[in-house]
Amino acid sequence: MVGILVVSHSLKAAEGICEIAAQMGNADVPIVPVGGGPDGSIGTSVNDISAALDELGDADTVVILVDLGSAVLNAETALDQFEGEAAIADAPILEGALNATIEATSSKATLESVVSSAEEASELSKV
Repeated sequence: MVGILVVSHSLKAAEGICEIAAQMGNADVPIVPVGGGPDGSIGTSVNDISAALDELGDADTVVILVDLGSAVLNAETALDQFEGEAAIADAPILEGALNATIEATSSKATLESVVSSAEEASELSKV
């Protein structure tokens, strides 16, 4: 099973994205939000991202969606310390999380297929 990790500078934003992805995608896919500083401020933390990766321990692989620059850097650092299989998708965070959640429900889903599905969201036009 592929798990999804949503990393945002705002925990509330990450939680909202996870809520939308679970309701519009599939609530059976493990999806975990992480974000914000220790005092509720805006930011991301390598330790929090590492803890969230560990929270997805039942997943065989993890696809990570991120919002802004330092979220990418902190996710990459957390991945360096992670012993499981995971990858960061270069995708818009909300649409990518939704696509990833839908793809992850497939019995044939792999890390590559879920990353690819998330990244296809970059090509979506909203207007």
